Amino acid sequence: MNSTPRSAVSYLKWPLIVTATGLILSGWLGWATEGTTGGVLSFLMIGVVLASLEIALSFDNAIVNANKLVDMTPVWRQRFLTWGILIAVFGMRIVFPLAIVAIFAWINPFEAVRLALTDPDEYSRIIKSAHGSIAAFGGTFLMMVALKFFVDEDKSIDWIVILERNLRRCGSVRGFEIAFVLVIMLVISNYLPADFRATFLFSAISGLLVFTLVDGLGTFLDNSANQMAKMGARGGLGAFLYLEVLDASFSFDGVIGAFALTTNILLIAIGLGIGAMYVRSMTIMLVEKGTLREFRYLEHGAFYSIFALSMVMFVQSLTHVPEILTGCLGVAFIGYAFFSSIRHNKREI
Repeated sequence: MNSTPRSAVSYLKWPLIVTATGLILSGWLGWATEGTTGGVLSFLMIGVVLASLEIALSFDNAIVNANKLVDMTPVWRQRFLTWGILIAVFGMRIVFPLAIVAIFAWINPFEAVRLALTDPDEYSRIIKSAHGSIAAFGGTFLMMVALKFFVDEDKSIDWIVILERNLRRCGSVRGFEIAFVLVIMLVISNYLPADFRATFLFSAISGLLVFTLVDGLGTFLDNSANQMAKMGARGGLGAFLYLEVLDASFSFDGVIGAFALTTNILLIAIGLGIGAMYVRSMTIMLVEKGTLREFRYLEHGAFYSIFALSMVMFVQSLTHVPEILTGCLGVAFIGYAFFSSIRHNKREI
């Protein structure tokens, strides 16, 4: 971390540069696609909305990232903030949608790129047809992330005391969080059409398996840092892998929601990429300013938001949930946690 304090405005330097560059590219893309001033304005507006959507959906992601980055070594922290943002922008906003189309349409990646550029309507249709499977995978992964926080017996601070204290007690029951998620999966699947039930369960169980593998691998690498120095120090490679998969899960909702606004893969990448830069800057600010220590319930609000997002993703397997509602839920939890932290600080004075 920096030895000299930085002003809050200084954290906006790169996001503002990326915003200006992204909006210029959006306008150029609008002109190249539509050839009219209206097309330019339309693409600019969609780019702004996509960036706003990404920020609203990913603020809780920034808080969780910051909490993990505090314990990472400076080297791995910097790697996450540089390589991680490249993976987040190019991997999840460009490669991930192309991979979905390639897998579900049984075509090679180059054909998926051609489809995205020449037949965006068909490309969007394939993406949306995969939404249920993606929601099941992401919902399971994120629910496990939230539950792991609340059932941690070492957690010493409670926000909603009665609920969190009881969840900690449940954490003493081995496998409680896995059993909880499995029950949710079975309940949701009971209301699904019979022809989609097996796909939903397979995707959800895959999310559970990936979480277990990544979490276990991260713990193993971090605890074995001295013996595996070449692979990464404590808070190093294991934490990096965990955060990358977590970022991917958070990105599912934003990427899918973006197709409700436009089917242009380049515009989606630009808009969500702008938003991702602001999320990155928020993460850095939270780490360097020690905001999570100053606002003791902010982290709790983020994990409640994650749990709510996981439930929304499960419900999306049954019916459409507007992205604005998803974003508002996250902002509401974090906002209330923020004001609760301020009230607590005032009482302590």
